[in-house]
Parts: sequence; C-alpha cells; structure tokens
Amino acid sequence: MTPPNPLKNDLFLRALRREPVERTPVWLMRQAGRYLAEYRATRAKAGDFLALCKNPELACEVTMQPIERFGFDAAILFSDILTVPDAMGLGLHFVDNEGPAFHHPLRTEEAILKLRVPEPEAELGYVMDAVRTIKTALAGRVPLIGFAGSPWTLATYMIEGAGSRDFVHAKRLRYDRPDLLKTLLSKLAEAVALYLAAQVRAGADALMVFDTWGGALDPQGYREFSLAAMQDVIERLRVLAPGVPVILFSKGAAAHLGEMSRSGAAALGVDWTASLADARKAVGGRVALQGNLDPTSLFARPEKVRELVAGVLADYGHGPGHIFNLGHGILQHTPIESVAALVEAVRDLSPAYQQAS
Repeated sequence: MTPPNPLKNDLFLRALRREPVERTPVWLMRQAGRYLAEYRATRAKAGDFLALCKNPELACEVTMQPIERFGFDAAILFSDILTVPDAMGLGLHFVDNEGPAFHHPLRTEEAILKLRVPEPEAELGYVMDAVRTIKTALAGRVPLIGFAGSPWTLATYMIEGAGSRDFVHAKRLRYDRPDLLKTLLSKLAEAVALYLAAQVRAGADALMVFDTWGGALDPQGYREFSLAAMQDVIERLRVLAPGVPVILFSKGAAAHLGEMSRSGAAALGVDWTASLADARKAVGGRVALQGNLDPTSLFARPEKVRELVAGVLADYGHGPGHIFNLGHGILQHTPIESVAALVEAVRDLSPAYQQAS
C-alpha cells in the first residue's frame, strides 16, 4: 500500500463527511479529457484510448493535467468503467466514432455462468500501478478518487456488446430470465468490490460508482437490478475497505434519491434534471450531495457560467455536505475559459453558503 502523505487540501473528504468547510469543494466528472489540449497531446503519444488507460505513467500524466491547470479539490483516476468486463475476457475495443464494444458479448446462459471474477492485482494490475503512480505525483496535494462502473451499467454493455439506446438484449434478460441477470449482477458486484478495494489499497482516498444507465430501468427494475447490486458492492466494501467513503451516481434516477440515501453511500451524485433543494429534502441529511450543473451550460459565455454556478450554490443553500460538480461528464469541446470561470465562481461565491444560515 502506498504510504499516505498528509493531505494539504481535504475539503472534498470533509464535505463527504458533511463536516464544515471554508468553501464548497469542486471537481468535475471527466475532468481529464479531450477538452484539454494537453490531454490530446498525451493521447496521441499513447496511440489510442485503451493504450492510454493501460499505461500507468501516461494515465498519471492525464490525471494530473486538470489539477495543474485548474487546481480542482480532488483528482480522479484516469481509466474506464469497462476495464472490469475486459478483464473478464470479453475483449474490449474502441470503434472510431462509435465508442466501446466487446468481441464476446454475453448472449447465452453458458457465457454468463462461465464468467470468472478477475484478480485485481493480476488482470487489472495496470490500474493499481496507475493509482500508486498518481498518489506519488499528487504528494498529498488533494485526495484521489477511485471508481468503477455499477454492476447494472457494466451488464448492459456486456450483454448488448456495445453502447445502446434501447438495451433490448439486457431488458429481454431482465424480463425473461431475471434469475440469470441477478447471477450476472452478483458476479459483477463481487468483481467491482474487489476492484475498488484494490484501488484503496493502492492509495485511493474515496470511491465512486458510476451507474450511467440506471435511469433506463423502470422504477421496480431500478430497485431490483441497479440499486440492489450497488448496495451489494457497498456491503462488500464495508468489509474490504472499511471507512472509505463511496459516492453513488445514477444518471436519470432522481426519483430514487431517497432510497439511494439509505444504501450506505456517503454521497450521491445528482444530475442536472433534479433540483438540489429537492434532492436535499429527499435525502434528509443522510448523505452529502454532489452536482449538478448541466455540462452543456459550459458552452455559454464565462459571465453566464458564473450566474449559473451561483444558481446551483443557491439551490443547495447553506450548510455543509455539498460538492460542486457537473450533472454528468464534461463534454469534448467545452471551452477552457468556461471551466476556469466555473472554478473561480465556486471559490468566490461558495464561502457565503458555508456560514451558518
């Protein structure tokens, strides 16, 4: 395990614990990415996205780029949610202009039952090497977030074989063979928990579970197949990585925030379709909240971005437990000056909300 450095900036971790902070911490989902010229240069060195993910030194380089440029209050491991199914033998590759795909999608009961839970330090050792390298580079500057995809989200890609708009194959399994889908989700919950715990041993300070496609399910399906599997992950992490805070983010599932707040997570990500004030009422002080500026708002002029940031801060209101973020990942062509305006606005405007109301 990487020897810990005393954190120079622990705003993010204190906010996760809903402790008082001097200002609202800020980081952005997908903050290391194609909107940065320096990222594009590093990716060109790697050759392709998957090669970049599997090179610990280059993954460290791109993880650090937004920290160096903007001074965010947390770094997040540069990787991909599909590393786990890749390690399970499905053959991950990326198709130009189409995104991720698998050579061996799960279309039969036999294929699902044959799946093996990977050993993180073996098949996914390059990720742990990246975590250790990043922690050394950070030298205690800010906390490091490790992450994984949720079991349901991973299952959708594994069953469909690629991204999907309708999830026909995954939903057919949900309706025709819910028992088989639950078998798959249980394997994935084990794999995700082991993977996240290994990231903690390598040096991650907090963890995030990305449930990108939870909102594609009906309410009962969300509870039974998405939320239940994430709760399984959290229960396993209580044993494997006790005390490490976990953030759950289910895109398009704002109606379930109250139920999610009872999952054992320390914080919930909120997308831009929900009001933070409503989310705060729904969770009843049980968890911190992260979010939730619309990523497309960053295409507005910087002065407007400042107004919108002010609106998000006001929507959450006074008191601790808020981490400023977008409602989903930053978009590829986002103007750099708008990101700088967002960070500046959070730093300027948030201290007033951290005082007693």
